[in-house]
Amino acid sequence: MAKVKMPTPDELTGMWQASGLKEKLLFTFAMIAVFRFGTQIPIFGINHEAITNLAGNNIINFLDLFSGGALGKVSIFALGIGPYITASIIMQLLAVVIPHLESLQKEEGEAGRRKISQYTRYFTVVLAAFQASIFMTYLANQPGMIATGANIPFVFIESVIALTAGSVFIMWLAELITERGIGNGGSLLIFISIISRIPIYMGQTFQLVANDPTSQFKLVVLLGIFLATIFLIVIMQEAVRKVIIVNAKRQVGNKVYGGVNTHIPFKLNPGGVMPLIFAVAILLFPSTILGAIAPNLPQGIMRNIVTFLTADLLNPAGIPYYLIYFLLIVALTFFYASIMPNMQPKEIANNLKKYGSSIPGIKPGKPTADVIDQILSRTTFIGAVGLGIIALIPGLASQVTAITTLQGLGATTLIIMVGVALDFINQIKTHLLVRQYEGFLKQ
Repeated sequence: MAKVKMPTPDELTGMWQASGLKEKLLFTFAMIAVFRFGTQIPIFGINHEAITNLAGNNIINFLDLFSGGALGKVSIFALGIGPYITASIIMQLLAVVIPHLESLQKEEGEAGRRKISQYTRYFTVVLAAFQASIFMTYLANQPGMIATGANIPFVFIESVIALTAGSVFIMWLAELITERGIGNGGSLLIFISIISRIPIYMGQTFQLVANDPTSQFKLVVLLGIFLATIFLIVIMQEAVRKVIIVNAKRQVGNKVYGGVNTHIPFKLNPGGVMPLIFAVAILLFPSTILGAIAPNLPQGIMRNIVTFLTADLLNPAGIPYYLIYFLLIVALTFFYASIMPNMQPKEIANNLKKYGSSIPGIKPGKPTADVIDQILSRTTFIGAVGLGIIALIPGLASQVTAITTLQGLGATTLIIMVGVALDFINQIKTHLLVRQYEGFLKQ
């Protein structure tokens, strides 16, 4: 076997410069620094000392995790990237049922996708303004939350404008990272928000178990479950179902081309972290609204219903929440797989027929499409159920061990962190492969 030559320092430097990777990484880190700086800028007129009174609110704590602590500080970035993610979900759903949007997405190519992106941005502004109004209404009803002597209407309007502008700015940062940096901007900002809260969760946990040997043992068990979950997540993210493809031989002059068997890889989890992010956004949206209007409702049946929904059914620490979360993950995994361009059975079958390729033993055309559809349905079902089960493990383990200080780092955040990290690394590898450094990556 030939010995692989390691690249010299000069070759590594040349690769770093030639690929443009350094500029992309530096740009990404700069945008992340801007994002983290914005989470520390407070909104004027809010009594930030009174914010600690909200620490016991599960919904606020859960939302605060995905904003990187900005919500707990009531900073200009308090809404985080949530409105943009929610707007993207709704636009993807509408693209399935509205013919015009479906046409833009499938038939008009890049121009159509740009129009849908523009619609998503407009809708993000509307959602951000709506969520900011709900959030400020909630704060205004909390004792001592508005600074003494402040003009409440002015603070309300100014805060709604600041929160909306902050959310739109985060959307812009996310798109800049996706376009000019490395990785998916939205997912990466959520990833940074989550890891920024890890030191706080770890500190709270060590305080909880410091003087209790039984709790320390439970913590070791819980951390072991977390590590096992991460291992399963990596398997889930990287697993593929390979469908063998036979390529037809073509003779050009005296040379024969093709005839080599290849395969089409279908991922077990085609949506990656997006079904999880979408599921969280869908669950938190009604929770935020109901949590804000509940204090203003008069005593009666309606208030009892809203209280039940927020305190029991949609409580991130409750079992009903996990069941709804599981069903949403399964449904959204199927939905995401159904709209991905590279997972359309008819289009795949037509492309295979066009280039003279086929699945062994299957006729081209509709029979091939039917077989691919069957394979995708089974693969997606296994992936969706597996992803849903993995999503339940850490949260349930936290409940059983009674160590709830790490509940914020449940399956949702673990899968998002692992998925985004894997995607980030894979994009770096892809960027280097495009620049013809395959030999270096194989070492």
